[in-house]
Amino acid sequence: MNKVDSQIASLFKGFSVLPENVPSKHYRYYFLASYAWFIALIFHFLFIFVFSLISVKPLALYNIASTIIWILILRQHLKGKIIASIYLAVPEVILHAALCVVVIGWDTGFQYYLFYVAVMVFFGPFAHNRSKVFVTLVTGFIYAGLYFFFGNALPVNTLKPWIMNILYYGNSLSVFLILALIAYYYNRGAIKTESALEQEKLKSEDMTSLLKKMFGRYLSTEVMNSLIENPSALELGGEKRSVTIMMTDLRSFTAISERLAPEQVVQMLNIYFEVMVEIVLRYNGTINEIIGDALLVIFGAPQEMKDRANKAIACAVEMQNAMAHVNEQNRVLGLPELEMGIGLNETEVIVGNIGTAKRSKYAAVGSGVNLTSRIESYAVGGQILISESVRQEVGEVLRIDAQRDVLPKGSETPLRIYEVGGISGQYNLALDIKDPDFVTLSVQMPLKYTVLEGKDVGKKGLKAYVVKLSKNCAEINIDAQFEGMTNLKMNLADVDELLSVRDFYGKVIKSSGAKGKTTIVYFTSLPPEVNAYFQALRQYGMKPEST
Repeated sequence: MNKVDSQIASLFKGFSVLPENVPSKHYRYYFLASYAWFIALIFHFLFIFVFSLISVKPLALYNIASTIIWILILRQHLKGKIIASIYLAVPEVILHAALCVVVIGWDTGFQYYLFYVAVMVFFGPFAHNRSKVFVTLVTGFIYAGLYFFFGNALPVNTLKPWIMNILYYGNSLSVFLILALIAYYYNRGAIKTESALEQEKLKSEDMTSLLKKMFGRYLSTEVMNSLIENPSALELGGEKRSVTIMMTDLRSFTAISERLAPEQVVQMLNIYFEVMVEIVLRYNGTINEIIGDALLVIFGAPQEMKDRANKAIACAVEMQNAMAHVNEQNRVLGLPELEMGIGLNETEVIVGNIGTAKRSKYAAVGSGVNLTSRIESYAVGGQILISESVRQEVGEVLRIDAQRDVLPKGSETPLRIYEVGGISGQYNLALDIKDPDFVTLSVQMPLKYTVLEGKDVGKKGLKAYVVKLSKNCAEINIDAQFEGMTNLKMNLADVDELLSVRDFYGKVIKSSGAKGKTTIVYFTSLPPEVNAYFQALRQYGMKPEST
């Protein structure tokens, strides 16, 4: 008995477990047909006794044969041979309906079982639509032929009216219930499919939202949407593209960060980047890299940008002006004030995704990127320097405050760079002018300097005197004429030895008078001890006002 129960349990388990050779897309049909074929088997088996009781021996004998056929049909189906089971079931149903109409009459309702053929063909994974239509048409002709020849003819076996009624209504009801069951199951399957699709849609939307949240920190909305609409742009590879590259860097940040706790350094950088990144994205710049306290921004990739150089200049001006807001927040939190230099270059580079299929990076490659870094290195806090290529690309709308020729490291020819004060036209932006808050010293402070660039490069121990001091600049009397942006290395003289050995650096901003008598030098790097000394001089060593 236990063995029989086990076999029955195994049989019903096979109804819902999809065989390996049946595609998952046919699961609904397989599940429904498993029970339908089993019910058909029981139905034909029971009608052996029904036809015997009503003395219709030909049909009783046929149902013995059809029961064996349905056992074979169910076995083929459970083995995953769905098409084979359909090929066996279709002729059996047609023959069964035809024999019943001929033997016991049209009014028994057995002809309605022909509808099953259309259901099996159209809902099943049948060969092609042409085959489905052909089988359905054949079934329709058989139905019409049975009615034409046997609709009003006397059957071979005449049954009592009440038996005829039971068979007719029973067969009609069973057909209706089976069709209703099929419709219900497939409707439920469709609803589940729609629900699954809706869930996938929500997951896709959540993933899109997450991607936008992640990449929105680095790309403007327009660029991000362009990449989402065209995922092929993320494939490995590159293309040659003319772009405007911007590089920014905080001045003396290393020295500042050495005096602060790590938490304060991170807080200060976050305040700075929060403001700067927002401005870059507003001008559709692509933040290619954040390197410590520096930003590398590309205008014109991955999305084409016609007025990229103009946008880059306007963005740079707004970023410099926004430093006032950054420093305002720093002052509230007791953090040092920051200054930023910006360099821009219009160049042709290779842009694209570089790396491997598992890890890649969107980058710009070319000598123009390195040149941008060189240009930026000449900028002092608050300055925007551009290359000749940017000036030519933007044109007359630029306000050029100064220019000079420099010889970047590794370059064989001089490079002309320009200091930008603003841009007119569509953007109409200018740098906020901030005159240095100079304090005149009561006694001129001696120092020694070494020229790091220009025709006097390498000369050491030259004397000069600081006349005025501001927070970041000094007015110095020097018996030499320097071009703007010349770098100097300096040491204090006539001070304690521990202080005199501390090197500090500056860049010539302006040199005027005979032999550059009045030279403005911007401090690019100040050790804490030298900075403290200068601030003490500004507070206590200033020249008293005349009465």
